[in-house]
Amino acid sequence: MIDPLAEVVMLLQPGARFSKLVHGASPWLISRSDSGQPFYCVILEGGCEMAIDGHAPIMLHAGDFVLIPAVYGVAMMSLDAPPDVESRDPVALGDNEYRIGDPDRPVDARMMAGHCSFASPDAALLVSLLPRYVHVRGEQRLATLVGLVREETREQRPAREIVLSRLMEVLLIEALRSAAGTQASPGLVRGLADTRLAAAIRGMHEQPTHAWTVAELAKAAALSRSTFFERFSRAVGVAPMEYLLNWRMALAKDLLRRNAGRLAEIAERVGYSSASTFSVAFTRHVGRPPAQYAREQQANLDMV
Repeated sequence: MIDPLAEVVMLLQPGARFSKLVHGASPWLISRSDSGQPFYCVILEGGCEMAIDGHAPIMLHAGDFVLIPAVYGVAMMSLDAPPDVESRDPVALGDNEYRIGDPDRPVDARMMAGHCSFASPDAALLVSLLPRYVHVRGEQRLATLVGLVREETREQRPAREIVLSRLMEVLLIEALRSAAGTQASPGLVRGLADTRLAAAIRGMHEQPTHAWTVAELAKAAALSRSTFFERFSRAVGVAPMEYLLNWRMALAKDLLRRNAGRLAEIAERVGYSSASTFSVAFTRHVGRPPAQYAREQQANLDMV
């Protein structure tokens, strides 16, 4: 059976870029802005507040894990931080360990945080299928995986990059599926948590070449057309046919990038009856024709 979540994560081609251990002594505040970079964090001891991209702060306690597939602004602060606390740069302790907060007070919070990278040039489209953020409580497996990532980033052992990429795949999948039972923000994970919607989503992934209609997808979900459309849009964050188009384009980009056939063959493999129909849809969605996209991707590979 096709696993939609695994397909999306594998196409993202995740890798570990940086991992650090942070020791906090209250009061403290740290904030940073990133251009859509993936961020993850696990609280080992104590707790803190986290505000993501201007949303209301969430309380984090020991054992909590947070994954943000594309962060643009994040602020973290100690639980007892006064309103006027100033942000300070972390003090490097060596070995990718840092201290934040009052230098004269004892450490009362510890966390492991890191940034991963998505090698896929189509990461923005794929990330749009995921929740805006994932907050999981009480999953020791996630803390263990983060610890393995941190350990591997510190060592220069053979096959290090391969091991890190596989660890990141497992970490992302584990985090995303752990969020299925929580109040996940709209996205693929929340859709798959709904057994009715999951049947329709799996159908789209198993048969992207099929000429799906909303009525057929609703039938697969055993729901009325109107109920399915509303329920899917609310859970996944996009309408059913928009999700299908996004997934087809993600597949098409991957096939073009790998030069996996002629244009007519690729068009057929992603559900289009002709190369011209596919070319029009691809150009409208991506902003340039598929042949040009393929040439640009090949040129980028040649430069690596």
